[in-house]
Amino acid sequence: MDPKRELTSVDLAALVTELNRYEGAKVDKVYLYGDDLLRFKMRDFDRGRVELLVEVGDTKRAHAADPDRVPDAPGRPPNFAKMLRNRLSGADFAGVEQFEFDRILTFSFERGDEDTQVVAELFGQGNAAVLDETGEVVRSLETVRLKSRTVAPGAQYEFPASRVNPLSVSYDAFARQMDDSDTDVVRTLATQLNLGGLYAEEVCTRAGVEKTTAIAEAGDEEYRALHDAIDDLRTRLRAGEFDPRVYEDDGAVVDATPFPLEEHEREGLDSEAADTFNEAVDEYFHRLERAADDDSAEEAASSRPDFEAEIAKQNRIIDQQEGAIEEFEEQAEAERRRAELLYANYDLVDEILSTVRDARERDVSWDEIRETLAAGAEQGIPAAEAVVDVDGAEATVTVELDDTEVTVDVDTGVEKNADRLYTEAKRIEDKKEGALAAIENTREELEAVKQRRDAWEADDDPEPDDGSEDGDRDWLSMESIPIRSSEEWYERFRWFHTADGFLVIGGRNAEQNEEIVTKYLDKHDRFFHTQAHGGPVTVVKAAGPSEPSEPVDFPETTVEEAAQFAVSYSSTWKEGRYAGEAYAVDPDQVSKTPESGEYIEKGSFVVRGDRTYFRNVESEVAVGVQCEGETRVLGGPPSAVEDRVATAVRLQPGRYAQNDAAKMVYREFKDRFADQSFLRKVASPDRIQEFLPAGGSEIVEE
Repeated sequence: MDPKRELTSVDLAALVTELNRYEGAKVDKVYLYGDDLLRFKMRDFDRGRVELLVEVGDTKRAHAADPDRVPDAPGRPPNFAKMLRNRLSGADFAGVEQFEFDRILTFSFERGDEDTQVVAELFGQGNAAVLDETGEVVRSLETVRLKSRTVAPGAQYEFPASRVNPLSVSYDAFARQMDDSDTDVVRTLATQLNLGGLYAEEVCTRAGVEKTTAIAEAGDEEYRALHDAIDDLRTRLRAGEFDPRVYEDDGAVVDATPFPLEEHEREGLDSEAADTFNEAVDEYFHRLERAADDDSAEEAASSRPDFEAEIAKQNRIIDQQEGAIEEFEEQAEAERRRAELLYANYDLVDEILSTVRDARERDVSWDEIRETLAAGAEQGIPAAEAVVDVDGAEATVTVELDDTEVTVDVDTGVEKNADRLYTEAKRIEDKKEGALAAIENTREELEAVKQRRDAWEADDDPEPDDGSEDGDRDWLSMESIPIRSSEEWYERFRWFHTADGFLVIGGRNAEQNEEIVTKYLDKHDRFFHTQAHGGPVTVVKAAGPSEPSEPVDFPETTVEEAAQFAVSYSSTWKEGRYAGEAYAVDPDQVSKTPESGEYIEKGSFVVRGDRTYFRNVESEVAVGVQCEGETRVLGGPPSAVEDRVATAVRLQPGRYAQNDAAKMVYREFKDRFADQSFLRKVASPDRIQEFLPAGGSEIVEE
């Protein structure tokens, strides 16, 4: 018996009952792994730490997991996770509902400033959509545009068309559904009554009705027995009367059910009881994943130490530390901005504080103060309009200044409130300094592992057998691909290596354009740009930033690839044009000094003298997964990428948004690689997206 990888409607009905016991738990953080696994880290007053997992990919599940079994936090959170963190941090879990009897769960979260729902579609291709309090889609993992329904940012979320709910159907309606069928009993229950194959057979067994009985031969007696069996199922599900089981076949887990199934007993499956169905589901998927990991480890086992795993671990720690540093920087900057806004709006804030203090000295209640300020706001009084909240318990007022909310202590003045915010910013920066010291230690550990690996390979480096060289390996078929990666200075820019081996860098925004021109453009480099507005500064490097630079006669291939890079990542692509124009100049022709009376914006520059033009340059990029040497995503001109990667996909301007196109490429790679774990770690949709031009894209069919 094959193990199940998707929860049934019955499973979800049982889980809803148990998951609602966590109502009131507070959300700490949300994580996204790959493009299909969400983790909600929460705190419950009675139960402590709660880890809610929702997976909508090849495996489809939703359950609370043992905290010791959750995956390590990924590195920098992708945009989807950042959005969820912004909306859900500090929110209360308000419960979960199943949409009718479908494989759709709606998780509700409440926070003072906004309510949020996360809809998990655990059927078909799978999807997760985040909704605001009006039911409008804020963001979704997948964009769905069908004649029957739309799931896309800015649109009202639409559930699929309702189907028959077997748990609520009356006997008369049940009989009509059965009579309308022209097949046998079990298939009618499975499809027309939406019970699915397993539970359709289970209902037949419990009702004492032969499952292969033709509908034409079934009568009221059989219908009554079947409906009673379904009604018993409904009663147990709604009452939470479970007797959970984890089923095994020859030592391998194959199913988890809320109560024992006679069908599984008849097949001779072994079972283990669990205290709750949620625990059974968690145990089931944990053992399923562990079995898959054991299989991979067995195939990859050797006497050689797993340096790659240790290197990957250290890189993962570095990613986490970098993410923490980035968060500290953002938090510190936010506190400083709040402090500066207090000084920038000194008179307004001082008026608010004075008004509230005067009222409190006159023993005016906080409720009356709140009502007075609300009335003042309706009258258009600026000070009252700025107040968004009054907290009498904390003696604070929250004001909105330039679209930013700032909470101030009523009992202190503007200066002390600002000083408090500056002090908090300094405290956060001190934490950042500690994180910077920690990341240096981790980098030293990483370097030590690499040195041990190099020493091992130097001591024991036998000649490879025929066909074992990296270049001859069938990377796509390998069950376990070692991860080997390092960080380079240029990876925060757009970048690629030409077919001739020259590094090309480009700016992602005006700030990076500025930085490249002022810091990284050397006299022997070559400078490229497009006629189209909004293109990246593109520089072909003659040498690295710390290397001596000599005059270079760049090959024609390198020059053509740099021109294609400049065109493809410019507004030419965003406008949907399949070709554009670029030019090249020497570095001494590029200046940040404007003509007299002119002004140059940040990220802009002046080009003087003759230019070499490249016309009708094709807008096309390739994205691939490199497995030899370093393991990473590569992107850029097809001629520069395709010979360096195990597999690649070509793209041209098209109709799919950047994030959707990245997911399409990721799914294409998933169909090609046997080692799915490697792919998720090395070539997640977010990493792929880094190499896609801004605007719409389509995969070029070959």
